[in-house]
Amino acid sequence: MKGKKSSKKARSTVSIAAYDAAQPAREAPICRRLRAEIERALPGATSKVWHGAPVWFVGDTPVVGYSVPARGGVALLFWNGQAFRDPAMKPVGKFKAAQVLFEDSSEIKVAPLRRWLEKAETQLWDISSVRGERGRARNAPLAKKVEPAASEARPVKLLAGGNPQIAKADGDAPVQAYIAAMPGWKRDVGRRLDALVVRAVPGVRKAVRWNSPFYGVEGQGWFLNFHCFTKYVKVAFFRGTSLRPVPPGHSKHAEVRYLDIHEDDLDEAQMEAWIRQAAALPGWVP
Repeated sequence: MKGKKSSKKARSTVSIAAYDAAQPAREAPICRRLRAEIERALPGATSKVWHGAPVWFVGDTPVVGYSVPARGGVALLFWNGQAFRDPAMKPVGKFKAAQVLFEDSSEIKVAPLRRWLEKAETQLWDISSVRGERGRARNAPLAKKVEPAASEARPVKLLAGGNPQIAKADGDAPVQAYIAAMPGWKRDVGRRLDALVVRAVPGVRKAVRWNSPFYGVEGQGWFLNFHCFTKYVKVAFFRGTSLRPVPPGHSKHAEVRYLDIHEDDLDEAQMEAWIRQAAALPGWVP
C-alpha cells in the first residue's frame, strides 16, 4: 500500500475491471457501461475498489460508486445524492447518500446519468463531518463565476486533502480564488504553475472544473489541470503520453499522465517545456 502513486492507481484500475468481469452475466454489462460513463464524466477523479466495490473520488472525497447487491441488479450510489433532489434516486443510510438500481443495461439512460455526474463534481459530501453528528453537503452553484472582491467573498472551504472548493466557472477569477485558498506551501506551487502557463501560452483559456483549475486553448480543448492532495499537488496532462519526456505518473486513461509536485520539488524549466508541448496538441473536450 505504500508504493508509488502511479502503481497504486494502476492496481486500482485492474481491480475495478476484475470486479466487473466477476459479476453475473446480467450485471457485468451494467457495471461496464456505468464505469465507462463515470470515467468519461470524471476524468480527474481517482478510483479503486473500496469496501468491496468500485468507488470514484474527487480529491479524497468519495462521490460515486456501484455495487451488486444480493438481490441482483447494480446499485449506483452517489455519496451526496440526496442533495440532487431527484425522485429517481432512493435515499440510503443516515447521511446524504442516494442510489438508483439498474436491473438491465437498457435501463441506463445517458442524459440523467450524465446530469447526476455533473452535479457530483460540485456538490461534494463533507466526509470529514462524519466525525461529528452528520455529513453535510457543500453545494457550489453551477456555472457561477466567483466574485473577485475579497472583502465580500465568503471563506473558501477546503475539501478532503486540503483541496479548495470553488464553484464551476470560466475565466481567471475563479482560478485565482482557487490558488489563493490553496493551503501552505501549495499556494506558492499554484502561483508558479499559473505563471508558467500564462508565460508559455499567451491568451490561455482558464476555468475551474471539478474543483480544479483547468487550462486550455480556445477551440482545442483543455491540456492541463492541477489539484491539491494532502502531501502534493497533482498536475494532469490530458495528452501526456505525447509529451517528451513523458511525465512519470500513470493514469487509467490511455493518454493522460500525471506529475506529483511536493514541497520544493517544481522543476520550472521542465514544466514549461511540457506546457508548451501540451498546448500545441489537440486538447481534451468533455
